[in-house]
Amino acid sequence: MHLRVPRPRSLAGQLFAMQAVLIAVVVVGYALFSYISDRGQAQDAAGRQARAVSLAIADSPSVAEAIRTPDPTARLQPYAVRVMRDTDVDFVTIMDPEGIRWTHPDPKQIGHPFQGHIERAQRGETFTETYTGTLGPSVRAVTPITDDGRIVGLVSAGIKVEEISKRAQEQLTALTGVAAGALLLGAVGTYVINARLRRHTHGMNADELSRMHDYHQAALHAVREGLLMLDGQYRVALINDGGRELLGVRGDVVGASVADLGLPSQLTGALLASEQRVDEVHLAAERVLVVNTSPVSGGERRGTVVTLRDVTELQSLTGELNSERGFTQALRSQAHEAANRLHTVVSLIELGRAQEAVEFATAELELAQALTDQVVAAVSEPVLAALLLGKTAQANERGVELVVSQDSRLDDGLLPPSLPARDLVTILGNLVDNAVDAAQGAVPARVTVAAYTEGSGADGSELVLRVSDTGAGVDPAHADLVFQRGYSTKPADEGGRGLGLALVRQAVRRHDGTLTVTEAEGGGARFEARLPLGDAGGGGTTPAASAGRPGAGGAV
Repeated sequence: MHLRVPRPRSLAGQLFAMQAVLIAVVVVGYALFSYISDRGQAQDAAGRQARAVSLAIADSPSVAEAIRTPDPTARLQPYAVRVMRDTDVDFVTIMDPEGIRWTHPDPKQIGHPFQGHIERAQRGETFTETYTGTLGPSVRAVTPITDDGRIVGLVSAGIKVEEISKRAQEQLTALTGVAAGALLLGAVGTYVINARLRRHTHGMNADELSRMHDYHQAALHAVREGLLMLDGQYRVALINDGGRELLGVRGDVVGASVADLGLPSQLTGALLASEQRVDEVHLAAERVLVVNTSPVSGGERRGTVVTLRDVTELQSLTGELNSERGFTQALRSQAHEAANRLHTVVSLIELGRAQEAVEFATAELELAQALTDQVVAAVSEPVLAALLLGKTAQANERGVELVVSQDSRLDDGLLPPSLPARDLVTILGNLVDNAVDAAQGAVPARVTVAAYTEGSGADGSELVLRVSDTGAGVDPAHADLVFQRGYSTKPADEGGRGLGLALVRQAVRRHDGTLTVTEAEGGGARFEARLPLGDAGGGGTTPAASAGRPGAGGAV
């Protein structure tokens, strides 16, 4: 047999019980207070009524006249009975100055002494008291009857306490009905309110809600991904540590509008969108973020839940992978070309033209070696040299001539550790890719690359990476738009366009550099990135480099 442990009452149930008890206590207390108060008021009213009746009788001329007769009872008894009936009092007793009754509701009591205090009335004073007489406890008033200044009799009018209690009981019955109605109405209202509370708390008790809050807080701080919750007016309702770090916000931003967080315009637009966003790539100040938004609704818009994932590292690795894929394609193309040349050499030998075969093979070898020698001589920094060799092969595949300017001069070991090779690949690789796309189909189709250091002294030096093309160029009105994520003059593909130049600007800004676009000398666009090297970049500057423009260069 299993014993079922009773589940703690939910928070809504506890509040309902507490409110019901509170309403009951208030209503019962008010009813008791009202009963006591009404009983006291009824007793005071009965005393005033008895006093008024006794004074009216004492002032009646017919009463004084009857007292002067030999048998006052004969005339006063019927009179007293009429007064009792008309004034709704329980008894009217008229007596002589010594207290011997002339009238009484019970005729048997006539002639007997009055039961009660009459001393004050005998002294000419009217007073009220509560006294138990022949009719039981009553509130009575005693008044002297005077004739020519003499006290010739006394009159007492009274109402039994039992009747007073009946009057109070009637009021209590009505009050009890009102109190019961108030209690029922309060209970129904409390039940409705707590039913709504049960829906909001899902029937959980206070301990469960407290534990859920603790788990909620722990989970928010433990999750590395960014979590942002916005209310219906797009104000920040909640943000975890990961969200602060990924968005680059500082201070207390809870309650602030998304538009006031200082985020890039496209990222702000995604957060302010009313529709759902799934795995959208956006740029923050220093990061590439994947943004997902989900509206929270329950009959009306209540807010938005936003999740943020940092894919800066992944995006960089993807760029390197694309470069490696390009190198692979270039090697495959070169292998194909090498096979064609080898077949040509073999065919020349088979035709007995050995000397021509040697000359053909030697010329091809010299051309390949010249390509490598020229790039390495201009840019001996190994990462950039390898990048340029690969991009040259890729450009040739697409019918574009890639030229390294004669101004280029970048020795190995010149770059400081603060400028990692990955960022250089991101900057120069994306600029070259963009230039090759722009120059493809142009006449001539050429991309010119210059890489050198410039400046020295106390202010340090800077690395200059310049890429020019012979394409259609950039409209000066759109000079700033080309660096925004999503801007592109090319057709959109499956993966989207317009991210490369945005990544370039992000990397340049991360190193406190500058990125500009101007019109090239022969038409097309010229992109120039300048990255400060501090004190590590002395030397390597040539007069031509100081002139700030590329030379004719050689084809590579």
